Amino acid sequence: MEVIYQYAWLIPVLPLIGATLVGLGLISLNQVTNRLRQFNAALIISLMGAAMGLSFAILWSQLQGHAPYTRTLEWAAAGNFHLSMGYTIDHLTALMLVIVTTVAFLVMVYTDGYMAHDPGYVRFYAYLSLFGSSMLGLVVSPNLVQIYIFWELVGMCSYLLVGFWYDRKSAADAAQKAFVTNRVGDFGLLLGILGLFWATGSFDFQIMGDRLAELVHTGSLSNILAALFAILVFLGPVAKSAQFPLHVWLPDAMEGPTPISALIHAATMVAAGVFLIARMYPVFEDVPAAMNTIAYTGAFTAFLGATIAITQNDIKKGLAYSTISQLGYMVMAMGVGAYSAGLFHLMTHAYFKAMLFLGSGSVIHGMEAVVGHDPDLAQDMRLMGGLRKYMPITAITFFIGCVAIAGIPPFAGFWSKDEILSAAFASNPLLWGVGWLTAGITAFYMFRMYFTTFEGNFRGNKTQLWKKLKSPIGMAIVTGFERTPAFGPGAMTKGELEAHTGHHNDHDHGHGHSEYPHESPWTMTLPLVLLAVPSMLIGLVGTPFANYFEEFIYSPNETLEEVLVKAAEFNPQEFYVMAGGSVGISLIGITIASLMYLWGKINPVAIAAKIKPLYELSLNKWYFDDIYHQVFVLGLRRLARQVMEVDFRVVDGAVNLTGFFTLVSGEGLKYLENGRAQFYALIVFAAVLGLVIFFGVT
Repeated sequence: MEVIYQYAWLIPVLPLIGATLVGLGLISLNQVTNRLRQFNAALIISLMGAAMGLSFAILWSQLQGHAPYTRTLEWAAAGNFHLSMGYTIDHLTALMLVIVTTVAFLVMVYTDGYMAHDPGYVRFYAYLSLFGSSMLGLVVSPNLVQIYIFWELVGMCSYLLVGFWYDRKSAADAAQKAFVTNRVGDFGLLLGILGLFWATGSFDFQIMGDRLAELVHTGSLSNILAALFAILVFLGPVAKSAQFPLHVWLPDAMEGPTPISALIHAATMVAAGVFLIARMYPVFEDVPAAMNTIAYTGAFTAFLGATIAITQNDIKKGLAYSTISQLGYMVMAMGVGAYSAGLFHLMTHAYFKAMLFLGSGSVIHGMEAVVGHDPDLAQDMRLMGGLRKYMPITAITFFIGCVAIAGIPPFAGFWSKDEILSAAFASNPLLWGVGWLTAGITAFYMFRMYFTTFEGNFRGNKTQLWKKLKSPIGMAIVTGFERTPAFGPGAMTKGELEAHTGHHNDHDHGHGHSEYPHESPWTMTLPLVLLAVPSMLIGLVGTPFANYFEEFIYSPNETLEEVLVKAAEFNPQEFYVMAGGSVGISLIGITIASLMYLWGKINPVAIAAKIKPLYELSLNKWYFDDIYHQVFVLGLRRLARQVMEVDFRVVDGAVNLTGFFTLVSGEGLKYLENGRAQFYALIVFAAVLGLVIFFGVT
């Protein structure tokens, strides 16, 4: 046994130490701790770097063939019930540890530049470190109970980080929305855990799967009950990975600082849902109803997220819906049995989506120099354009991310997405069709985002903006080479226009200090460059010609020999046909985006006018937010008022009536209690006489 495994527990503990030390400093010596900004940042980054080093060492050991290692201690016992806590190291754990620590480390370096002038700089680093510790603890958990504990800790950290700028109402509301929505899924997860324990008597993943299959096979447990327990567990990943119908929290969560969007809402926390499906795969695999539910939920979510992303003008929300769509791909892969393909896409997506989010943060950082610190302006792609000239490093890395997510070979996204589509085609052609169409939509909206942001002329400085706002074509702005009125892709509503006008009045009074944006500092551009490398190359470990990834990560119910046999049956012609189809639809999407937003050959407003109902469906996010607001928010408020009325009139009324009756009866009886024996005798005589008369009559 290698010594490194005995100290694997340090991986989640090291970031926890950093968060604890900095947190105690903020509580006890707030001013001193905040003055030591760089020291605290260096401490937390160093501890995460140490955890990253240990993670790479463990991954290398697993690649060399070291057996999985589990170390536990008894945490609670009562009769025959025993609950252990500890950590487990296997291929899946080793991979996830490296993904989480590398992305977290680079995000922490990036944060130094992005949050440099924020008064909550040190507090932000403490939250980041606490989140990293929680996520790493979730990854190494050996059983479902420990996973649930860290699952909730990760949710708490998400609440703190999304609402980091809590003095801004939109951020506070977004944090509450994320917290409440995730509680819905987590309650389902808790019920599923309890149901599976009731049925199998264990919290161990493999034991639960084996016993559940045996119980169903022997008829001791009905298929319906097994499916119910599995789907309840799946509700946890539905919320955490923002799957339909619990997807609505993720776009609003973009109110948090951009490093959080990259770390939590692109690379790690939302991927925890896919990780849990992988961990619970021994349970799901033997329940066909659960597998179908997972597959169809993922496919619909992928399509839903992509269609909404088409009309987003906020650069971060566009990427948020893109994340929802890509998570749908991963979940669909798990549902059709493509275990390794789903995890492969999780890995590639973590790197290129983290880079895209950090790239958007770099754009926002540059735009703030022009439009001021207003997220409605700094994140609005309609005020950007031509940024490649002013921010070349950000533009190049963002372009690499767009090519990767669009699935163009040999970039990382191509290999993982193509593997998912191939598996979906073999399992269910309908799901493949949805995924294939989504791939084309993905390429379209990502290059729409790139062209609108980085190509053409810059539209954000005040001289050009005022010209556009006062243009004779009815409140129009310039998008690419096209003037677009207040309708269609890239248009501003009247309210948005007034907000922009009002802000730029303020801008004249000093909210901005430059006419053009600038490139971000090296602490922000270096992580972008480093993330660009895996975004381009890491997919090569999972090519069908030499699929090293699948030989390392495969289903718990498979053996390496079975994986090698399947790899030997690889058909190059089938691969070329499938790959050609996915690349072809992506190229069509890129071409349409170029014609609309780069060369100006197609007017997007005319297209939007012809398909106005579909355009408005996308623009209004399929009306899910409106429906949920009417049904749940307003509906629960009405229910609360009715409950309050019942409480006031019935519950309080009963209590008040009891008190009133006691008061009146006491007041009346006090006149009867006069202490005279003759009076008491008279009462007894009257009572006896009354009883005699009553019984005599009856």
